[in-house]
Amino acid sequence: MKKQVYVVEDNEDIGELIGYILNNEAYDVTICPNVAAFHLAMQQAVPDVIVLDVMLPDGNGIEVCKELKSSQKFTQVPVIIMSANADKKTVSKDACAEDFIGKPFNIDDFQHRVERYLE
Repeated sequence: MKKQVYVVEDNEDIGELIGYILNNEAYDVTICPNVAAFHLAMQQAVPDVIVLDVMLPDGNGIEVCKELKSSQKFTQVPVIIMSANADKKTVSKDACAEDFIGKPFNIDDFQHRVERYLE
């Protein structure tokens, strides 16, 4: 069974690139362009890892991460926060995410970080 990755990213080009990278690694990838779409996806299935942008059109990824980590159902799902505007220290302290990737990102580094949580 393929590992499931949810990517919450409002930039269509970045979402498409991430989807391409992860699909090539044989992961099942769901791209959510906003928080509302992400919440709908989470009602369908719990992913193996979540890649979550901070600045979204209908919410804040840090707040979404806090909500996930406070829920018994989702607390064990690894979350990787991505941002061009926030720094690792702030995100680690505020969001309780397992990892942080700054934008722009190195494709190989991105791939290795996601794979680490899918092993």
